[in-house]
Amino acid sequence: MWGRVRKAGVRVAHAMRTETRTDGDKRPHNLFEAAATYVAAGAENDQERADEAAAWVSPEALSFGVNELACRAVIALARERGESPRAVARELLGLPAA
Repeated sequence: MWGRVRKAGVRVAHAMRTETRTDGDKRPHNLFEAAATYVAAGAENDQERADEAAAWVSPEALSFGVNELACRAVIALARERGESPRAVARELLGLPAA
């Protein structure tokens, strides 16, 4: 049983791995920094920067960060507009009102 727990812990630790920054700062990139850079680069159509940010963390960590960023953005827009998060999300994706 402890072997399975240890293996699960190793997988989680590996999924959250980060790479050292290349701009002289010794602090590693975190998953939220990678997600913010990745999404902003996509919005600006900067594939090179998106690829760089995607290499900072594992694909699983980047996916989690992008999901968290999307949730926070939808909540912020919903509060700003006085609408439900569901309505805002559907509108952003061009879906008809539910």
